[in-house]
Amino acid sequence: MGENRFLGFTIRPITARRLANFRANARGFWSLWIFLVLFIISLFAEFIANDKPILISYDGAIYTPVFKAYAETEFGGEFETEADYKDPVVQDLIRAKGWMVWPPIPYGFDTQVLGLPTPSPSPPSARNWLGTDDQARDVVARLIYGFRISVLFGLTLTLFSSVIGVVAGAVQGYFGGWTDLLFQRFIEMWDSIPLLYLLIILASMIEPNFWWLLGLLLLFSWMALVSVVRAEFLRARNFDYVRAARALGASDVVIMFRHVLPNAMVATLTFLPFILSGSVITLSALDFLGFGLPLGSPSLGEMLKQGKANLHAPWLGFTAFFVLAVMLSLLIFIGEAVRDAFDPRKIVTGGVPAEDTIGLDDDGAAAAKEPGQ
Repeated sequence: MGENRFLGFTIRPITARRLANFRANARGFWSLWIFLVLFIISLFAEFIANDKPILISYDGAIYTPVFKAYAETEFGGEFETEADYKDPVVQDLIRAKGWMVWPPIPYGFDTQVLGLPTPSPSPPSARNWLGTDDQARDVVARLIYGFRISVLFGLTLTLFSSVIGVVAGAVQGYFGGWTDLLFQRFIEMWDSIPLLYLLIILASMIEPNFWWLLGLLLLFSWMALVSVVRAEFLRARNFDYVRAARALGASDVVIMFRHVLPNAMVATLTFLPFILSGSVITLSALDFLGFGLPLGSPSLGEMLKQGKANLHAPWLGFTAFFVLAVMLSLLIFIGEAVRDAFDPRKIVTGGVPAEDTIGLDDDGAAAAKEPGQ
């Protein structure tokens, strides 16, 4: 079988076929690029929306307020506290001996905009592109930070819950018997715990934060993939290639994750976009109900809550709804393209020949095909 090269790396035929399948799904391919651009932009939110200058030159020295807090005395002021760069006095002191570079949006997610022409929430204007919320905070700034938190939360929760769910389902399906029976009973009992009530009770005792919510939701979200992976392992554990690997002395771990799991990835990946989008929706719903991130945190769910409470300011609800709708649509389209990429039945015309791809596991070895597989 021939090998392809990309950016100096050797790509095996099965990988080349998967990449070709992914690119063939134009909707998912372009959704990936759009999502990556938006996500990368949000990762640099401090350089895009901040109430501190990106760079300051004062008296021949360079300062970076984005990374470090400087006292007002550093710029010839009188107070030892951190400099308020929005204060005209501090700005005059800096300009007298240097200059400042401000981000495109001179507001942080928690900055209160002063001097609004109308009471908050104020409508969109040249100063505030999407207006302000009911606490006079810039909507664009909160949108950028809220998008970053939502995506990072969803990706992190999906990653950890998928790893735990795949391992749990693989153990159940591969060993079967009492292992499968006891694990199933445990999952049934664990799944019966009402998560929302548990969140309400715990939120009354401690203040939730990003990692606290992540850990709590991870206790329950890992079960989403268990049944799918378990069914695939139950089906494949008695196939000829598994018995052959066992006869050759391969360990159970090697058989499970090197031979069986790659053939179960298609069904597994089908559910990943739903888990990812569900994680984002869960965080937004908790913030909307008041049981999510701490008060004042940038959140799409909190923006939806403000839109509901301020029907006379439709830009709040429309902005949060549009961003959530676009983000979830992009994630679903990307997930569909990834599912197609790992589907061994999809062959792109002009790509890798069918005889080089069908029936290959991730090692490039021919996998024995059972009737109906």
